[in-house]
Amino acid sequence: MGISPDSYLTLSSTGSHQLRNDSDIRISAIDIGSNSIRQTIADVSPTGVIRVVDEMKAAPRLGAGLDKKGCISDLAIQNALSTLTRMETLATQLGVKRTEVVATSAVREASNGDEFLKRVKAETGLKVRVLNGEDEARLSFRSALAHFDLGVGRAVVMDIGGGSLELALSADGLVERLISLPLGAIRMTEQYLGPGGKKKGMRNLRKHVRLELRRHLSARHWHATRITCSGGTFTSLASIYLARIGMESAKTVHGTVVPRIELEHMVDLLNNMSQDERQSVPGLSEARSDIIVAGLAVAAEVAARTEAKELVISGYGIREGILLESAHVAPVSADPGEARERSVRELAERSHYEEPHSKHVQKLALQLFDSIGQRLGCSPDDRRLLADAALLHDIGYHISYDKHNKHSYHLISHADLLGMTPAEQVMAANVARYHRGAEPKKKHVNYGGLEKPMRATIKRLAAILRVADGFDRGHAAAVAEIRVRWLDRALRLTAVPQHQGANLRLEIWGASRKSRLLSEVAGVPVEIVAPDGAVMTFADEVGAAD
Repeated sequence: MGISPDSYLTLSSTGSHQLRNDSDIRISAIDIGSNSIRQTIADVSPTGVIRVVDEMKAAPRLGAGLDKKGCISDLAIQNALSTLTRMETLATQLGVKRTEVVATSAVREASNGDEFLKRVKAETGLKVRVLNGEDEARLSFRSALAHFDLGVGRAVVMDIGGGSLELALSADGLVERLISLPLGAIRMTEQYLGPGGKKKGMRNLRKHVRLELRRHLSARHWHATRITCSGGTFTSLASIYLARIGMESAKTVHGTVVPRIELEHMVDLLNNMSQDERQSVPGLSEARSDIIVAGLAVAAEVAARTEAKELVISGYGIREGILLESAHVAPVSADPGEARERSVRELAERSHYEEPHSKHVQKLALQLFDSIGQRLGCSPDDRRLLADAALLHDIGYHISYDKHNKHSYHLISHADLLGMTPAEQVMAANVARYHRGAEPKKKHVNYGGLEKPMRATIKRLAAILRVADGFDRGHAAAVAEIRVRWLDRALRLTAVPQHQGANLRLEIWGASRKSRLLSEVAGVPVEIVAPDGAVMTFADEVGAAD
């Protein structure tokens, strides 16, 4: 079971107009956290498919000052009640049939938590279920399981809220242990990162977290190459990281992979800034600028304890867990490959792509990749990237033939593609962008700001796709396969006709005139060879027009 592509919709003003099946139930899930209150309204099918209709959030910070005063402030309560009233109104307007509301550490720890819940019931009609720490960890795991392949081996799921840290340890998709510790971003900020003494405060914070983790996490069992992470601390981390690598315009942070060393760099960088300076950091919202450092420091200690090399960011969390629980769906590990293939295919179909041509170009491109990809410096994962870009390369026709490659770029980069990381989506969009027309140049806004390794991958794959597309210049699938010989002096690509005696002059011309980039990345001239042995190169076609 997985979240449908529409689940990436946020703050949609058109949610109430979306069609749904008669058997679907529209559910509102509200999470009252220590820092923020978030609502997700979604249609849930009898089989558990979830389609998000609308979202709303606010940050009344119920957990602010809780450690010192022991209670939620009157101002925070009033702000929370106003937020919940708006959420209930939105749910009513969108025809919600069932509402599930949960509260986490701030409400369960506050001396006036029960009073707050009574006021919520009296003023909004909402009945709130207070979760314990293990409940939070279980819901976070349930959500992560629906989005990521956690079904094989050991996995760690981490969620950091304002008041607490939740950890779920699983083996082969089954939960082994759930842990909740009072190490949330607001709590740690107030205890250790007050005005003055940044370095000392950070040392003390990390030492405290380290000791707590040692008491509760056995290093022998809690090892994971990657940790799956949810919560505002991590979506902010992903946003900052994407901005740092030139991908500030990425449509979603979901699936972002952040190296642990980058996490440590960000802790140091942000801790040495004033709050005003942090507010100018690309990707970091002003509302989280005062608590982000503590949250990242806690995450860094968990990563160190589990010896994780990377953090995988989920754009989802407790609310999605609530929806899955409400739909009575048994947790099943997601298959990112299947979800990715499905969402790419659905984007192609929605864009009314020319299926025979697109699939044939994909076939030829993968033939070339399998023959020369490794020698060009491609990684095995690049094959899937090329396959997706090839299938989608012409979807820009849906807007206009003129500059359709650029239209393809925009359609792909703004699509909801499950199972694909933001980096993969940006690269796929760029590979499709450069299947024709100008070759990749650093002066191009969509390309020049990306990290050098990403640019190199795009260049290699675009070079392959350009030639593959040229070999189907007439959209007739006349070339059955491409035979490759890499000589010292040249890279020879021989076209094998679909039918003996077929005329391939158009395809030979198309491939040769689009071969210059492949020649550049291969480091040798590319020779396009016809069935009769005639050879054509890019140099023979300089100045030719489409």
